[in-house]
Amino acid sequence: MFPKASVVISTAVQPLGQPDVLDAVRLVLPFSGVAPTAPSRPPSGSRLELPAHQAAKTRARRAWRWRGLVIGAGFVLVLLLSAVASLATVLRTSAADGRPTTRVVASLPFWNLTDDTGIVAAHPGTFTEVSPWVYGLTATGQIVAQAPQRAAETAAATHRLRTLGIPLIPSIANVTDGRWAYQPVATMLHDPAAMAHHITDIVTLVTREGYAGIDLDYEDLKATDREAFTTFVARLGGALHTANKILSVALFAKTTDAGYDQRNIAQDYAALGAAVDEVRLMGYDYHWNGSPPGPVAPITWIRDVLTYAKTQITPQKIVLGIPLAGYDWVDGHGEEVTWQQCVDRAKASNATVHYDGGQEAPWFRYTDTQGRKHEVWFENAYSTKAKLDAVKASGIRGVYLWMYGGADDRTWNQLRQVLPTDATPPPGTDTAPH
Repeated sequence: MFPKASVVISTAVQPLGQPDVLDAVRLVLPFSGVAPTAPSRPPSGSRLELPAHQAAKTRARRAWRWRGLVIGAGFVLVLLLSAVASLATVLRTSAADGRPTTRVVASLPFWNLTDDTGIVAAHPGTFTEVSPWVYGLTATGQIVAQAPQRAAETAAATHRLRTLGIPLIPSIANVTDGRWAYQPVATMLHDPAAMAHHITDIVTLVTREGYAGIDLDYEDLKATDREAFTTFVARLGGALHTANKILSVALFAKTTDAGYDQRNIAQDYAALGAAVDEVRLMGYDYHWNGSPPGPVAPITWIRDVLTYAKTQITPQKIVLGIPLAGYDWVDGHGEEVTWQQCVDRAKASNATVHYDGGQEAPWFRYTDTQGRKHEVWFENAYSTKAKLDAVKASGIRGVYLWMYGGADDRTWNQLRQVLPTDATPPPGTDTAPH
């Protein structure tokens, strides 16, 4: 597949089975192995620049899973409850024997929803929860579809996901007209009436649509929002729990309470962790589109993030967000790219793909037809496995995969091998609203 590429299979990383023609961009020459240099300014967190093929651009997100369904003396009563309520109970309670279960969440952005739904369907038992990243906010804070022009596609994908019996916990992001928007959330946080109304809107959405819960992805807040954001999340959690629903919150990865920016200070790990069912740590964008080139999720940083998070949040509530894409930097700016795009660009440019064994990340350089020099860092099945291994070693609850599109097809086997689940739903499970 790569007749021109110069490739050396690294002995520093254990191959998974026999290398095939795709290994040319999966596992190759080891790099320096030194710790990455911190970017010259803090990572943006929010990917504000929109690529041409999508209405909004973001980072990543999410992961959990079922716990075993407990059927005891109240069996008859349980049968009378709605299927949705039963699923929510499964998610929020421990297995009968008290053992924790692994959560593996598929986070599906709207621009790749159909293809990602196909991946979830093709790998039964792999995912314990699905979070379509489809909801945004208007300028005045109303919940809306991020891509109303894709309403039919979203409905079809959602219907297919329901038939799989996997709990649906969609994401609401503070994205307005394709861009991250601070003001709608800020206004709500500091107006008690608006906060109460927004909480009611979210609970109504979840119950009306028969979702198992909601994932809150409100980003780029300010340090002065810290207390109000905690209050909002705690009240929303209480309202959802009363309705027997789940609350997940996406938080920026950090290694101290202050982190690297105001947006980190705005998120009180300990208080938020106590209020929600799941904390999704966005384990990516260590290097981002506005930084110098480098690994998107270096493994040394990931380990530090998990170490700190466990001092603030119950480990069994933590899931790590893992990116399945990368960046192609040229002229001081990075374009987000899929694994498949990286494969294609490496092949077309006769590039040698390297693997940084110290940071567990593949990378390569090439010159385009206009003579511009590019540097690409991305994720493949091997770099993803390193993060899965770190999650397993840390004892946290699981992972969520930001399925941007065009992921390495070996990722799913790695996922099942490192973090096996008991996610296969019981026969006849239905998550549609009743």
